[in-house]
Amino acid sequence: MSTPQNIPSQPLISFIVTTYNIPVDLLQSCLKSILELSLGKEEREIIVVDDGTDDTPLIDLPECRDDIIYIRQSNQGLSAARNMGLRCATGRFVQFVDGDDYLIRAPYEHCLDIIRYQDADMVLFLETKKTNPEVPFLYDGPISGVVYMHQNNLRASACGYIFRKGILGSLRFTPGIFHEDEEFTPQLMLRAEHVYSTQSEAYFYRKRDDSIMEKKDKRHTVKRLNDIIGIILHLKEVAESSPEIDRVALNRRIAQLSMDYLYNTIKLTHSRHHLSDAINTLKQHGLYPLPDKKYTKRYTSFRWMVGNAIGRQILLATIR
Repeated sequence: MSTPQNIPSQPLISFIVTTYNIPVDLLQSCLKSILELSLGKEEREIIVVDDGTDDTPLIDLPECRDDIIYIRQSNQGLSAARNMGLRCATGRFVQFVDGDDYLIRAPYEHCLDIIRYQDADMVLFLETKKTNPEVPFLYDGPISGVVYMHQNNLRASACGYIFRKGILGSLRFTPGIFHEDEEFTPQLMLRAEHVYSTQSEAYFYRKRDDSIMEKKDKRHTVKRLNDIIGIILHLKEVAESSPEIDRVALNRRIAQLSMDYLYNTIKLTHSRHHLSDAINTLKQHGLYPLPDKKYTKRYTSFRWMVGNAIGRQILLATIR
């Protein structure tokens, strides 16, 4: 009986890089940061999903062409671009990277070592604006994602962790919404049995003035707030049909998102009327008053202030 020859090995990690009208120099910096990691070509897979950029950046990336899988689609938004990347990814693990950001080598290598040598489902790290942060070669874990959510205020950014593709199941990003990470990450976390958390500042986040989250027009603001409440209600549905331990973990996240919803209503509208409407929306679904829990100092303080008329006046006057 003959044996198969030249069967390609499965990559350790698939990097899904999304781009839309990002300056080529920033995308080059992003890809360079991945290529400089201590991963052999057979260990990595770099999938660049171009979500309908006006002019394809591929012609300006000659030094990267042999190292990437380039996919161009009509503009459908970040969720659809990430979902396309997931559809194509063959690695054991997945890392999302926004094309205008980049990975910082030394702290990210620490996270790579965890997935190499531990039975990890997720490895959490920090975003930073420092170009040369210190590397704390420590980590906590493993614990289950449920326990982690019981004990911590979750950082939802999908770029803030490496995850095992096998835990994903049918979970995908919801197309067409803002704050899609807030819906995706808590559900992914519930599926993780072995979570490791680090203080490694491994992801350089670049805030751009022309990014979609910086828009201030009324239509954009209304959609952002509507999408937040939609995510809250969807997570509430998930919680109600989940085992008790999962439900408690999700309810903590729902309470914190409800706080963020009210905070963003104040910040984006500065309107007593809009704040009242937001409170009534939460109240209709049993989410206001915010649960009397000491999740964080910020949550405890905000809960008290938004729960009374004088506190709401102070919040409206001070949040900018």
